[in-house]
Amino acid sequence: MRTELEAGACGFSELHPNMDEQNSEKSHSHASADRTSSAMSQNPRTSSHVSKSMKELSYLKVPQDPSRKDRQGHPTTIILCKSQSSQVAVEPKEHSMFMEETYSAAICFKMLQDLNGSDTRGLKYIIKKIKNMAHEAPNLVLETIHDYFVNNPEMSCRHKFWLFQVLEAAIEASDSLEEAWEKTFMKLALENMTKSTELEEVYQDAASNVLLAICRHSWQVVAQHLETEVLTGVFPHRSLLYVMGILTSNESIFQKGEKACWEKQLAQMAGKSVQFLHMEKWSKELLSALTKPDQTHQEQPPEKAFLFVYYGLILQNEDNATTVRTHLRTLLDTSHQWPKQREGIALTVGLAATRHLDHVWAVLEQFGRSTPVKWSLHSFCLKGQKSEDPKWRWASSTMLLAYGQMAVKAKAHILPWVDNILSRMVFYFHYSSWDETLKQSFLTAIFMLVGAISRNEGAHSYEFSQISELLECLMVLMEKEPQDTLCTSTRQQTIHIISSLCKLRPPLDLKRKSRLLSVCLRSVFALPLMDVLKKHTCLFLEPPNIQTLYNKTLEALDQMLQSLIMQNPTADELHFLLSHMYTWLASEKTHERQRAVHSCVALLGFLSHDLYLDTKEDFRRTGQLVGVLGILCQDPDKATRHSSLEGVGHLYQLLMRQRARELPTVEAQAPKQLSQASEDGAPIWSIGDQQTAPPTPREMAFPKDHIFRLGSSQVIKEVMKHLTVAELTDLIWTAVDGLGSASSFRVQAAADMLLLAIQEHGAELETVAKLGRAIHLQLCSVHIPQAKEVALHAITLLARNHTSELVATFLDPSIPLDSHTFQLWRALGAERPTSRLVVATLLAWLQERPLPPGARDGSPPPEDKTYLPSLTAMNLLHELQFAREFEKAVQEAYPELLLALLTQTHYISELNLPEEPQPGQEAQPLATPSPQRTSLEALKGLLSTTGHWQDFAHLELRGAWELFATTRTYPQGVGLLARAMVQNRCGQIKAVTSRLLSSLRSEEKRERKTAVLILVEFLYSPMLLEVLPRQAVLTVLARSLRDPSPEVRALSLQGLGNILFHPEKDPLVAAGGGQNCQVRETCCLTRSGSTWPSPPPATPGLREHTRRQDVQTPSPLPNIRIFRACGRKCLLLGDNIRARFQTDSATFCLPAHLDLILFTLHVNTVKRSPMGWQSPLHCT
Repeated sequence: MRTELEAGACGFSELHPNMDEQNSEKSHSHASADRTSSAMSQNPRTSSHVSKSMKELSYLKVPQDPSRKDRQGHPTTIILCKSQSSQVAVEPKEHSMFMEETYSAAICFKMLQDLNGSDTRGLKYIIKKIKNMAHEAPNLVLETIHDYFVNNPEMSCRHKFWLFQVLEAAIEASDSLEEAWEKTFMKLALENMTKSTELEEVYQDAASNVLLAICRHSWQVVAQHLETEVLTGVFPHRSLLYVMGILTSNESIFQKGEKACWEKQLAQMAGKSVQFLHMEKWSKELLSALTKPDQTHQEQPPEKAFLFVYYGLILQNEDNATTVRTHLRTLLDTSHQWPKQREGIALTVGLAATRHLDHVWAVLEQFGRSTPVKWSLHSFCLKGQKSEDPKWRWASSTMLLAYGQMAVKAKAHILPWVDNILSRMVFYFHYSSWDETLKQSFLTAIFMLVGAISRNEGAHSYEFSQISELLECLMVLMEKEPQDTLCTSTRQQTIHIISSLCKLRPPLDLKRKSRLLSVCLRSVFALPLMDVLKKHTCLFLEPPNIQTLYNKTLEALDQMLQSLIMQNPTADELHFLLSHMYTWLASEKTHERQRAVHSCVALLGFLSHDLYLDTKEDFRRTGQLVGVLGILCQDPDKATRHSSLEGVGHLYQLLMRQRARELPTVEAQAPKQLSQASEDGAPIWSIGDQQTAPPTPREMAFPKDHIFRLGSSQVIKEVMKHLTVAELTDLIWTAVDGLGSASSFRVQAAADMLLLAIQEHGAELETVAKLGRAIHLQLCSVHIPQAKEVALHAITLLARNHTSELVATFLDPSIPLDSHTFQLWRALGAERPTSRLVVATLLAWLQERPLPPGARDGSPPPEDKTYLPSLTAMNLLHELQFAREFEKAVQEAYPELLLALLTQTHYISELNLPEEPQPGQEAQPLATPSPQRTSLEALKGLLSTTGHWQDFAHLELRGAWELFATTRTYPQGVGLLARAMVQNRCGQIKAVTSRLLSSLRSEEKRERKTAVLILVEFLYSPMLLEVLPRQAVLTVLARSLRDPSPEVRALSLQGLGNILFHPEKDPLVAAGGGQNCQVRETCCLTRSGSTWPSPPPATPGLREHTRRQDVQTPSPLPNIRIFRACGRKCLLLGDNIRARFQTDSATFCLPAHLDLILFTLHVNTVKRSPMGWQSPLHCT
């Protein structure tokens, strides 16, 4: 106490220099007090004795006569007075203590005196010092203040005003207040509360605050006196109402449990005041006080706020319903211009509804149909009749608040009325003039109603039909909020209300819930950056704390999401909620992604910690969420990266709990990365507390923390190990979708995740065809070289196990063969084993050659273009011949490619596809080359890229490429190519010959025809015998004579003719020349052992056909020795063959080579016959 008092004295001396002289006069006494103080600190008995003496002294001075004049004397007078009034003989130590306290009292007295002339700064300083002194010596300060009031009765009202404030501070600073002081100061306060001074209500409020300070020590005494004053039958003075208003609104005045006692006593006072409603004067004064304009309309004085409460309690206790209706209607007919007035009226109505719910509802309905209220609604007034009177402009706002107060005060009785109240709220929301006042009243009313319902235990048994309509109103309200500002708590309140409404029955349908989520998320996530939000409030007189407002709004959104998942704790509900965030998680704006990730991680953390999610549900959509968060783990924003990584960790924990339910036993083995974790076990980057108490022993088995210590790629890889094939597919689809993003980091992150997933689990994937097509479509929009390279590498890895599916997918004719597609095909063949499979698969597709109906007779191609896959495969093979990745594969598949491409040219000729634009169509200079041209280019490319330049030059120099364009000249083109291979001693003859055997057994005539054409020319190659023995060749040609196709039979016969008549060129004949028996055996082959049919009558067709054919190189004369041996049988064979051709096809025209063979047989036999020039048919 000594230190505090000295500090107060020193500080006071600085403010008041006139005290220096007094302090110097007391320096000797002060020094003596210092010496005495140290001695007293060692003797508590002396100290307590002196304190007790001072209490007795203070008690004796209380009942002094207040009529004494205000003494302006020196503080020495006070000390002398105290010395004379002391009747106790003190010891030296007690005397020192007495002098010290007397000196402190003098300082306090002087400060009280100087309150009258100090400025604002000095007044605050004095009040602060006196309050500090009151903490150390409350009785001394109170006694000094009391003496000052007693000794200075004529002081000014302004001086008293400041003294009341000092007295209030001193009483509040005291730990306890003696009963004598309570009575004395309560009397002082009551005397001044009702005085009329120049300070008016300010002076009365200062005196009333003294009474309120006494209430902190003994409120029952003050309350009893207030009740006595209120129940006199005279309308209470405003100061009494002021005190009662503060007691009602300020709970800090009471100790625990005392506020309820005051409310009970207040209700009893209201019950006793019911009689005053029938007193006209009292009622008029009441209404006058309620409608009195406030000094500031933003704040309502405590006495007026209390009067609305007290009026409602009186009406609540009134038994006469008519009286209640009359008073309520009278109150509603007053002005509705000011916000606090509307709130007070609504509160009175709500309190009256506690006992008179039916009558209050009737009064509100009647008032709502009144003319002034109708005119205030924009949809119920005629043009030009809308009320501009401010008294009625916001009457609908009062109605909304009144309905809300009804719900709060009626409590359990409100449930049957909820739908009616909601319908009225929706009505006033739609048809009132929309402004900020209506919006706030609407939200306040709904908040009160929802709070009343949630506090009612029976609410779960009700179904509220108006909930959906109310939610529509709330969504409209959210949509009308300006998207670029955040100046009010409207969003926060609306989201809280929506969260509470979603708990009521009936549950929301998915469509409305989806729209609700979309509106709420957009309203919060789409807000601009914090700096931009703050700029909008720079001109406000009292700008709100934008950061706090935003944090509370975002917290309300998180609570709404948690509330929704608690009502339906399933994996489907989790996916439904998160699916509405995916758009924001993929936003191009950093702050929007950051907000969305925060809410997503908050929801996952809530489920991971509190275990609300039902583990019996299958996590079917986990892969998509892992993919989205995995991409965000590479976000440029650090906060987003860390939050995303944390979200993956929470998701991993949820996934492990679900997997534990599926497995009979769970082995808790931490991955190898655990050894790299920090020694203290704390997560390196985790945000928030990750440790939660597990509910079951099984949960103890999981290392809940190790996942939070891994890097992003390690976390994703760890999660992938526990995903099903379907979930992995969802993850990959998410990565593929990310490739199409406009954000560079998302494209790169998606490509990395795609590569990681395929690298680890590519062999397990299903539906690869759709996946490949989607990757192709996305690659067209990827402009980041590194990301594109990674995605193409993923295709390479995927092709290891799914080559055929990918080839079939990329072979789609609707996919243009542009640079992107070509890169995709090169990626397919980046690995040599895969490139072989790709070429083999394309060959298989190339050989699928359906011939549309009418193609043979020259009809136009049908709309159903079944031949397109074969043409597409041909185009791809043409392009891939020049790709470095397919160089080896094309070399190895040269025989198959050669035969397939030769056959393809014949197939295209059969299709009769137009080479030029159709009539009426303009030629497109950049259009795709025609199939005829492409087939020839593919054949040329095969020869050039595989090193067969001599063969290519042979055909190029002779202009033989055009021979492949039509079916008529096609045999000549194939023959020239095969002949060039023989002449140039091509190293692929043996390989091609091996493939000819399978082609000769093909079901397609064109393949057999091509094979026979090549085989006939290969008969001149010495390398033929290295592949096929002589007997095998003869057998093959003989079997072809039984081919269903006349052309194949004719070409086979030509081959036999070459063997028979060109031994100098045919290695087969040269190897077996002179063996007539074998020649006869070969030439007399029959079908299944039967002889050829008899020849028909001779016709001039042979010579006519021979003249029509353009025979460029006549065949040399045959070997005479062979003709002499079997000339007759050869002639018979030729006629029989011609007869068979004419029998099989009446329109078939014999090929030139066959006619030439038969003509040569005929001429040479006649010239060398011993019977002269006779027909060989007549020879014996």
